[in-house]
Amino acid sequence: MNSSKDILIIGGGIIGLSLAVELKLRGASVAVLTADSKQPTARAAAGMLAPQAERIPPSPMLDLCLQSRALYAAWVERLEDITGLKTGYWRSGILAPVCQNEPQEKPLLSNLNYQWLDRDAVHQHQFGLGQEVMGGWWYPDDAQVDNRALFRTLQVASKELKIDIIQGSAEEIIRQENRVCRVETTAGKLQADRYILAAGAWSEKLLNIPVYPIKGQMLSVCVPENSGVMQPLQTVLFGTGIYIVPRQDGRIIIGATSENVDFTPGNTPAGMQSLLAGAIKLYPELQNYPILEFWWGFRPATPDELPIMGASAWENLTLAAGHYRNGILLAPVTAKLLADLICNQKSDPLLAAFNYSRFGSSELT
Repeated sequence: MNSSKDILIIGGGIIGLSLAVELKLRGASVAVLTADSKQPTARAAAGMLAPQAERIPPSPMLDLCLQSRALYAAWVERLEDITGLKTGYWRSGILAPVCQNEPQEKPLLSNLNYQWLDRDAVHQHQFGLGQEVMGGWWYPDDAQVDNRALFRTLQVASKELKIDIIQGSAEEIIRQENRVCRVETTAGKLQADRYILAAGAWSEKLLNIPVYPIKGQMLSVCVPENSGVMQPLQTVLFGTGIYIVPRQDGRIIIGATSENVDFTPGNTPAGMQSLLAGAIKLYPELQNYPILEFWWGFRPATPDELPIMGASAWENLTLAAGHYRNGILLAPVTAKLLADLICNQKSDPLLAAFNYSRFGSSELT
């Protein structure tokens, strides 16, 4: 890779591939270095597009999330047109049930679309809720996407667009003065005119930025074949410490733990027990559904739980890391804003809130 027009993206997850597709569609020559096609970070997600249900306070982060949610329908439609695949995008809305003895806190933003449902209304809205559910906040504009289907679609889109996918792990980013000059990898030395670091929870292994893994355990069940319905759960349930995400094919995703245990792999009995107990409390019928799968992954967290995006201390290195719980949601806006920055030298004012410099220069040199 020696052309002055080349861009090398370090990381082939949802964020890295979203950037690759966007840049390629804008005419850039792009390569992606990816270590693991299974992408454990993409797996540690249920695909919720939930800036309101997450109760993100008024902030640049909320603005970023709302902007990305607004981009989603057109973004996935373009990907589906390129590939002929489905991403599982579903404007199912999200219901945040409130159980007895839990605070009934009103959402912070009155100008967004939401509704309080009392006990009768919430049980009518979604049949089968637990008896402890005494009401709930309904967010009709929040949505979901099947994160695994989205990842497959991005992989196929990359292939269709003839984006160069390099299998290998980055070992070191070699810098000289104020520029990156190459990346040492298990696939050899790679050079480009510009580089993007999008290595998720592994980013800190390559650059001294404060990104670290937060493990999430998850499981899935499925609606029994003899139930007579494909999917009785018609909205995401977002509870305290638990979420239940129905798919239109009858699967139901339950997640997720949040564990600061470095890169410790595996599911644990305690993790599974806590998820099942919380899910069955909200939607008791789940206790009769067959279990499909257990899995885990590593979210890329930062000290303030906000992403690190935009320019770096090196003039030809752009950062796209630390998306934590919102990588799936933020994929389209990350691709758009960083492509604007790289291709057009246009820096959206929103990016200032996510610049690496907020952590102090000593942590990033």
